Amino acid sequence: MSRMKELQKNLFGGTTSNARQFGMIFTLVAIIVFFQIQTGGLTLQSGNLIALTQQYAYISVLSIGMLMVIVAGHIDLSVGSVAAFVGIVVAKAVTEHDLPWPLGILLGLVVGALIGAWQGFWVAYVGIPAFIVTLAGMLLFRGGNQYIGNADTVPVPEGFRDIGAGYLPEVGPSTGYNNLTLLLGLLACAAVVWRELRARQVRTQMEGAEPAPLWIAVLRMVVMIAVIVFVTLRFAGGRVGTSFPISGIILAVLVLAYSFYTRNTAGGRHIYAVGGNARAAELSGVKLRRVNFFVMMNMSILAALAGMIFVARSAASGPQDGLSWELDAIAAVFIGGAAVSGGLGTIGGSIVGGLVMAVLNNGLQLTGTGSDMVQIIKGLFLLGAVALDVYNKKQGRFSIIGSLTRSNRSRHEAAAGESVEANVVKQPAARS
Repeated sequence: MSRMKELQKNLFGGTTSNARQFGMIFTLVAIIVFFQIQTGGLTLQSGNLIALTQQYAYISVLSIGMLMVIVAGHIDLSVGSVAAFVGIVVAKAVTEHDLPWPLGILLGLVVGALIGAWQGFWVAYVGIPAFIVTLAGMLLFRGGNQYIGNADTVPVPEGFRDIGAGYLPEVGPSTGYNNLTLLLGLLACAAVVWRELRARQVRTQMEGAEPAPLWIAVLRMVVMIAVIVFVTLRFAGGRVGTSFPISGIILAVLVLAYSFYTRNTAGGRHIYAVGGNARAAELSGVKLRRVNFFVMMNMSILAALAGMIFVARSAASGPQDGLSWELDAIAAVFIGGAAVSGGLGTIGGSIVGGLVMAVLNNGLQLTGTGSDMVQIIKGLFLLGAVALDVYNKKQGRFSIIGSLTRSNRSRHEAAAGESVEANVVKQPAARS
């Protein structure tokens, strides 16, 4: 096998999640390069990258929850309204009722959990399709936002604003950069090296599995570390008083936690099993109602967090908060490789999909494109990207979405098959 074929196989068809997501990352890089040229270098300036992270962190938070909902075979149209409702409740509590802002954040998460339990009950235990339940929720909680807030803007205190508009503080000696951001980048580089070495060790120990050639592993690490170093210096070297945003830290923690949950826990595998084949999952012992209730409840909790991040950055809650957020989150998930029918998709892919939409939107704004054309271009890009990928997959050509989901499909189908076989073997024994 030639080195070019080895490179393509291991970058797009390898076993690590990094390899499966390289195709979409290349699309993101192409968009960044295009707008970097079109804007005369504004796209990758420190100030723009920091603003981009703060402006679109809430959409990425929503995409994490939406990915799990879509993988389970549902859709949630209420996330924008839930975020707006929680935002006004928290803003009223901390401003007019003098609730300390840390307790205000806790209150928002509790309200989000109650809303999620409400919607999850109708979906999981009554059997109403999630589309209908969340469509009703979209109307209900949008009205609730306007009723509680009297269609007015309600400000939030300074401390609360840090979760949406705050930065890592300045500590240590003067280096010309934000030291905590530099430390964060160093940890990210170390994590890349550890993960690559760990993946090679695991595949070496697996019977019949061979790790990727060493030169490809080194190339992958070099590329990723170079990107991390570049981004770290951009965030750390912005104007004085700015650095990596707190909202970005929150997002990074959520990505790590949910990626671990969906990949390495029984609960995460059950979500994929339900979305892939609900009947087979039920025969395998998966509690369908419990899974459906969880994904709906989890989505509302993350919507509540996203709403509070947005309110914190805006310094106030308003009646127009949350409009069309669900569409942006759904677009990010599908661009990131999730299947419309459920069962396939990754947290990392959804984040990359969200970055594609965020950079596209930001680049169009920097080039002075009108808001009407921004919506038209985003819609056409979403449709074109997915349509082209589906066409390539049907023609047997390279498919970004196919490369993102191929390994997931094989793993989850194999797991479902083994579970069903085990269940069938047990049943005759029980009857005898």
